[in-house]
Amino acid sequence: MIDLSNLKPAAGSVKKGKRIGRGQGSGRGGTSTRGHKGAQSRSGYSRTRGFEGGQMPLQRVVPKFGFNNINRVEYKAINLQTLQSLAEKKELSVVDVKAMIDAGLVSKNDRIKILGNGTLTLKLDVKAHAFSKNAKEAIEKLEGTTEIV
Repeated sequence: MIDLSNLKPAAGSVKKGKRIGRGQGSGRGGTSTRGHKGAQSRSGYSRTRGFEGGQMPLQRVVPKFGFNNINRVEYKAINLQTLQSLAEKKELSVVDVKAMIDAGLVSKNDRIKILGNGTLTLKLDVKAHAFSKNAKEAIEKLEGTTEIV
């Protein structure tokens, strides 16, 4: 029977660490597995990030290109067919940001853009951060409303 008094780790799963620099008899005395001379044998040595033994490091070989526009506004795209299925499932007539967050379609910090892929058959009042032209037309054709939050 196993209880707290006789618990042991599995055989071979626990190993003793290397005892370095404990005399010649240990097999790891002398240079203490560091080899002879050179920076790596010294105390306090730390290899710089990306160092490849003197070979030109990859981050210096690969050229830099492109840029990130700091003014870019990222939108999470939601299609009309997604709105349709959400409205049918939850029986909604108003689809706003909170409803989409609750349904798990977007996270609370996302900006939402409604796109016109799919068909819409319900009259919906949709509130989002942006709308494509097609999506706006499709929603308003069914006498629904679009509101930019």
